Amino acid sequence: MKHFCTAGPIKTDIHYYIPPLERIDLAEVIGLIDQQKYFILHAPRQTGKTSCLLALVEELNRSGRYRALYVNVEPAQALRENVDEAVKAILASLADQALAVLDDPFPDQIKDEILSRAGGSIALQQVLANWAANDPLPICLMLDEIDALIGDTLISVLRQLRSGYTQRPGRFPQSVILCGVRDVRDYRIHSSRDKETITGGSAFNIKAESLRLGDFTPEDVRRLYLQHTTETGQRFEEEVFPLVWDLTRGQPWLVNALAYEVCFRRRDNRDDRSRVITAEMIEDAKENMIQRRETHLDQLTDKLKEPRVKRVVLNILTGDDAPASAEFEDDRQYVTDLGLIRRTGAKLEVANAIYQEVIPRELNFGAQEQFGSTQETEWYVGPDGRLQMSKLMEGFQQFFRENGEIWLERFLYREAGPQLLLQAFLQRIVNGGGRIEREYGTGAAAYGLACNLEASRWRAEGGDRNQGVSQRARKDIERRAGANCGLYGSERRQGRTPGNLRQTSGCALGDENLSSRGAASGTHIDVWGL
Repeated sequence: MKHFCTAGPIKTDIHYYIPPLERIDLAEVIGLIDQQKYFILHAPRQTGKTSCLLALVEELNRSGRYRALYVNVEPAQALRENVDEAVKAILASLADQALAVLDDPFPDQIKDEILSRAGGSIALQQVLANWAANDPLPICLMLDEIDALIGDTLISVLRQLRSGYTQRPGRFPQSVILCGVRDVRDYRIHSSRDKETITGGSAFNIKAESLRLGDFTPEDVRRLYLQHTTETGQRFEEEVFPLVWDLTRGQPWLVNALAYEVCFRRRDNRDDRSRVITAEMIEDAKENMIQRRETHLDQLTDKLKEPRVKRVVLNILTGDDAPASAEFEDDRQYVTDLGLIRRTGAKLEVANAIYQEVIPRELNFGAQEQFGSTQETEWYVGPDGRLQMSKLMEGFQQFFRENGEIWLERFLYREAGPQLLLQAFLQRIVNGGGRIEREYGTGAAAYGLACNLEASRWRAEGGDRNQGVSQRARKDIERRAGANCGLYGSERRQGRTPGNLRQTSGCALGDENLSSRGAASGTHIDVWGL
């Protein structure tokens, strides 16, 4: 039986999939190869880069016009800046692939002699030159995980490719595709040998293009999920498709992981394919993935420690306007390439709703754990099982007055400490049976929270109240029409902290803000401000 792919490249016999070559401009890629160009294909982790390269290799070899080969250079990462041993590992991988995929023993026959005679600093160039001269077809070489290499090893590989470039196609590969998470322009390579930092653009100035593999479209999400329906007969309710798009923005691993969670990890759905997959199941799957700290999400949050990432993400968390500087723009592009953020008009936002949840929860995880001995969910839940908004906010106000300064010093992102501390406090409460959804971005000077605890629903919306409820919040309240709501405003003002939290007024969501369902119109909101 087929299933959703959550690890490694797709295998068409066992996975549901979107054809990889449909996700790139194949005509453009073939055109670059025909023009003897060296270029970059980059995208965040687990978006399908390797699947695209493998499909491209198959397509080119089937055409009979090229000898195409895929090589993963990541094994050389463990050898760090030992250039001789790292290049030896790369050539071993190349020779193995040439034999397995092309039935070509030539690279294996020549690599050892060249390595022993020339050394790692030129062996890659000479092996490729001899291989290209020996093969009647032009060679297209694809090097995956290129940015896994570091220091002098990465510099050496890039310079050997650049050195042989002028000999193409007769005595060097006609086209080379470098694939990784980042564009080569973002490489900051520290050379231990030369005691200097070299940019990727300098070491590989023969790059013709940088192509970025995009995420799934909403139609791709639907097509992928309906393959499961065709295979098993299990249906998805219509609300699932826009919700998955809203949560993931088409990030391929997230799209597949949510579906795998509800269709295969949930035993009731796995054992009974007549059960319809609902939007509520998708929400539960999202929470399960976050709480398990899946490898994909864990790798993502590890990047938060990098100074370049911190500068950009901190700006988004606090809602400040993005600085108008070349340095910040360079950092922004880097964090975008990592898949952490996206630009919506002039505003920078976290890339999708799941990452919006993960980032603050990771940054305040220690606080959540330590709150366990001082805060209990039942303190803030009324007899009817609903969250008591006033009591909850007053509880945080008291806690912050007594402990705020001590806690703020503990955060890696100290400037966003008040927001992170509030969210850690709320997360501890809803971990007793609920969830929080977040919205924030540059230029908002605010952030928004939506907290669900069983039957209760309250809304926290930052910034100008007259802007109304955001599209995602509107959909969520519509789905739970009639629930009691509370509004928490989190404007950042000079000298104001959550210790100044106060209830300011009450209002109703009228038809101008929420018009799709009459049941939701007129829902009461308590407004809290700083």
